[in-house]
Amino acid sequence: MVNPNFPHDLDIKPSVDLLGLQSQPGDQDLFGLNAQREAIARYGIAGRVWEAAYALLLYVDPPPTWEFDPPFLQSPDSSQYTMVELGSGTGIIARSLSRSLTSGKDIIVSTDLPEVCPLLDENLRGEMNGVVFVRPLAWGNFQHVSDIASEFIPNRNLSHIICSDLVYFPELLAPLLRTLIHLTSPSVTSSSPALIISYRIRSLQKETPFWTAFGLYFSFQPVLSRCRFTDSEQHDQSWQRLGSSFEDTIFIFFARRRPNSFAWKIPTNDHDLLAGVGALGTDTPKGDEYFESLLLMTMDDS
Repeated sequence: MVNPNFPHDLDIKPSVDLLGLQSQPGDQDLFGLNAQREAIARYGIAGRVWEAAYALLLYVDPPPTWEFDPPFLQSPDSSQYTMVELGSGTGIIARSLSRSLTSGKDIIVSTDLPEVCPLLDENLRGEMNGVVFVRPLAWGNFQHVSDIASEFIPNRNLSHIICSDLVYFPELLAPLLRTLIHLTSPSVTSSSPALIISYRIRSLQKETPFWTAFGLYFSFQPVLSRCRFTDSEQHDQSWQRLGSSFEDTIFIFFARRRPNSFAWKIPTNDHDLLAGVGALGTDTPKGDEYFESLLLMTMDDS
């Protein structure tokens, strides 16, 4: 099988943080242009910070005047957080999240293909103080999910699953959905974890099948944002879709597993999974239309 991080004719350049979100000491050394250039040479696609990651950074570690609906952390001081990030790549999201989590109480498991884990180990070394853990997780690999569940979730509730700019290669869409279904199943966690997905549209024709199948198993909505002013003479901004001000078409989705889907038989064939076979308890192909409706509303708003 071809390494998904080194597709044929790979020709990518480092991304630029136009929002200036990499403001903490060491950020540029780990995720700046030179760091990305070196990581791309060694790890391919996994070595680049992709565009939707910057929108997700804004959501998980916002400036003090920003407000989100729904918020990323519902009650950061009172809850115990157990997070799993899929396809972590450079580790930029996990590094940012570690600043909001409490050592000894909260954890984030940063995952990627086994051959990418050395990059995560390098970039997250300073955060491995009982908060951040690096583990291999190839999408569609039940053993990898089971190993993580056995190690981290027996005495904890999984609170968040995080996906940053992962919906792109058609051949990886079914394995990604399969892993999301597995991670949110009662056999792994008794909780109902929040699933956060940052997504940049690249090829709707190739990517829409993921969302039509995803919507059968998960209810989801775009995250909204606004800026609140401290000056009483200024009115707060109206709510807008987070990502609407970006140059690219970017969404941050907040999702949860549909409880009725726990009883459905999950097809082993990837084509059948994306076609909705088994969903709603029937073997006929089907799809959820929410994503396409959302796109139409987005076009109307613009």
